Amino acid sequence: MRREARVLLVGDEGVGKSTIIMSLIKEHFVTHVQHIVPEITIPPDVTPEKITTHIVDTGCRPQDRAHLETEIRKAQVICVVYAIDNANSFDRIPTYWLPYFRQLGVNVPVVLVGNKRDLRVGEVSPAALQHEILPITTEFKEVEACVECSALTAENILTVFHFALKAVTNPAGPLYDTREHAFKPACANALRRIFKLCDTNKDGVLDVAELTQFQRKCFDQPLTALDLAHIRTVVSEGTVGGLRDNFLTEEGFLCLCTHFLRTGRSETTWTVLKTFGYAGDFKLTEEYLYPKFDVPYDCSVELSQEGYEFFTGIFEIFDKDKDGALNSTELSDLFSTSPGNPWAKQNFPDTTIADDAGSVTLQGWLAQWSMTTLLDHKTTLAYLAYLGFPGASQTSALQVTRPRKQDRKRGKVTRNVFLCYVCGAAGSGKTSLLRAFAGKPYREAYEPTSKVISVVNSVDINGSEKYLVLQEFGSKYEAETLRNVKKTDLADVMVYVYDSSDTNSFSYISNLRQQYGLNHIPTLFVATKSDLDLAQQRHEVQPDVYCRRLGLQVPVSVSVKDMQTADVFHAICSIALNPLGAIPGGADRAITPAARMRLYVTWTAVLGGFTAGIMMVYRTLLRPGGPLGGWNIQWLGWAFGRREL
Repeated sequence: MRREARVLLVGDEGVGKSTIIMSLIKEHFVTHVQHIVPEITIPPDVTPEKITTHIVDTGCRPQDRAHLETEIRKAQVICVVYAIDNANSFDRIPTYWLPYFRQLGVNVPVVLVGNKRDLRVGEVSPAALQHEILPITTEFKEVEACVECSALTAENILTVFHFALKAVTNPAGPLYDTREHAFKPACANALRRIFKLCDTNKDGVLDVAELTQFQRKCFDQPLTALDLAHIRTVVSEGTVGGLRDNFLTEEGFLCLCTHFLRTGRSETTWTVLKTFGYAGDFKLTEEYLYPKFDVPYDCSVELSQEGYEFFTGIFEIFDKDKDGALNSTELSDLFSTSPGNPWAKQNFPDTTIADDAGSVTLQGWLAQWSMTTLLDHKTTLAYLAYLGFPGASQTSALQVTRPRKQDRKRGKVTRNVFLCYVCGAAGSGKTSLLRAFAGKPYREAYEPTSKVISVVNSVDINGSEKYLVLQEFGSKYEAETLRNVKKTDLADVMVYVYDSSDTNSFSYISNLRQQYGLNHIPTLFVATKSDLDLAQQRHEVQPDVYCRRLGLQVPVSVSVKDMQTADVFHAICSIALNPLGAIPGGADRAITPAARMRLYVTWTAVLGGFTAGIMMVYRTLLRPGGPLGGWNIQWLGWAFGRREL
């Protein structure tokens, strides 16, 4: 938000620039005013906008030209003053002053100020005044408003500077095209999106309840019956099709926002935009999309109950045909208030549960958001904002879990979403296993994995629903992932897949484990293609012996082709919930390599300090000929449980 504004007054000689300034600060008319009043600074607590205001006077004589041009270039808003009793001073605004600003390369808001209103004959309505300046505003879009005042009577003096500050803090220029008499495209798109978000039941109109909620959200005030009647009058007179069954349509909403501008209330439109997270460039701010949300190391992020309720509710609203699934058209409508489907590059909906027609079921929808929140919670935060999460902050839709290390130490995990890495040689059946988990049909043709694949589904564990995310990296990214300690620490379970019909398949995963030191991660071995002949593995021991030596269960045999998965996914989830029984070599290896190194360094330092202390005692007290004499060596040996050293 802008913290200060520099208001410049320019105009022909004798129009009353200086007397306007003096009338503001003295609160009465000053008869004799110096040629140029010194710069005035008004502190923020005095102005309604709460910003520091600098008011600068100028002259228009030849000797004032250098000062005038300097101040024009420094100004944030320019008030061009003309005298109501001097028609020539008004005519020079479009012929001299406004072209002069453009010639200097200055493009700031301009407010036209008609001084000496006390000399006007008869009254002029705001509409008539707008009509009078219409030719100027049509040609010069930088003109924000026109206001008449009187330095003599102090009439509208405060209004002049209110309009000037408003032109800085809430300019109408970026919002509205006076030549086209329509909102500028970026502003119109933002307002249309806001309408869609406020239309919570997605019936194409804002009913009384939705309008009331909008009023409270933006202005923290109730919507009275009088307000509602006024809105309907303004819209019915302003546009055709603005009301449907007495409720506000999208065009009616835009008509209402246009009315705010035409009546000099641009701050109202800006308040609406800012409430819904928009900055001056009509883009959602980083603070709005990504509010502060700290995730300590070794913790993960899950949807809270509030988050699941929101995504369930939005699913049900956009499931227009009520078939229990979202088809491509319904998904397109759902994501119309966002940059688009966040999973478009991930072969969605192949990543989760869908029906036979490829439409995403509610189970698959919630699972997909559970996976997104686990792997990249910032995307979930942003889309909660895009989709109109109703809470004060979208962070209430998320929750941080207890650290993994702490969970493993206790031997009982309290989280609900788990990450499992699936590794194995090319062609061992990893992708087929992932596809089976997501309920996708088996593919005969082999396609090498060229990018990271993630799938998710829910698993029922003793009547409680957990979400399991399986990730496969392919040969291109597997080594990069496994050598990265930060990434391996994120895994709840490692699943090693080998082709039971390929004699060389098991050696690959054995070498993998040896190379990257993954004994701290709960582990499960899976033997795929059990529908084919079993082959003796070219390894020093066979897989079942290998697993028993590590204290692990023998490999689970599956055949994805025959849809015989032996409840392997339930087994993976059970290991994630009770990890200590699946640590290779025993539960004492559950500590991560990084933590083990920190512990080693700590104990080395402790033992080193202890040894140094013993040596100091020896050198000062126990050395031959020292203060304790000859019995010192025997005493030291007794202290350590030995008679002689």
